[in-house]
Amino acid sequence: MSAEHDDPRDASEQPDPLAEGGAGDGGEPQDAAAGDRPSRKAAWLAMGAVALALGLIWVAPGVNDGGKRTGDSASQAQSAGENPGDPDDADVTGKPAPLQFTLKDMNGADVKLASFKGKIILLNFWATWCGPCRAEIPSLIKLQEQYGKDLVILGVSVDDPVEKLKPYANEMKMNYPVLVGNGRDDVQDAYGPLWGIPVSVFVDRDGKIAQKHSGIASKDQFEREIKALL
Repeated sequence: MSAEHDDPRDASEQPDPLAEGGAGDGGEPQDAAAGDRPSRKAAWLAMGAVALALGLIWVAPGVNDGGKRTGDSASQAQSAGENPGDPDDADVTGKPAPLQFTLKDMNGADVKLASFKGKIILLNFWATWCGPCRAEIPSLIKLQEQYGKDLVILGVSVDDPVEKLKPYANEMKMNYPVLVGNGRDDVQDAYGPLWGIPVSVFVDRDGKIAQKHSGIASKDQFEREIKALL
């Protein structure tokens, strides 16, 4: 005997689990926290930073060979510095730096990158939410103090709203210009690709890219490169 006792309710009257699950007690959508979520671009940059950090750990001296590097291989690892960066970083070395851009600083003033030509320029792409970026800032502060006669460090925040920059810069006691890179894909693309942050680009006195680092770098590593450009 076949079961012919269908639910007498019409299909249109069946409860919609999606509709029930999409609202809170007050009937409002449970997506109120969406405004607090990081932007999709920030999420990609954060994931890129994690992937880059893992890659740097993998290629660090001794990781793949149980720490048995000797002779020439150990010397090459040392000469490469603490952070080998991304393989694509070397592709831009020696090319003219794109200094044609003007950006706003955190106080609203125009800053022309070309106005610093003749000095060593260190463009540091960063964000307030980036842990490795925060770890680099004390070194950058010391380097700006030590080499300020020949060096200008420009901190380009990739996606922070300007109202977040002043409190952060004051907290960290940043002594170099903090520039607003939010919405400036033209600048980020010109110095990219930025797979993650921090990314640091050295420009020599002649306006050519001398070095690019993807990932965190130590003060000693930065200082060696500054001295090579003095």
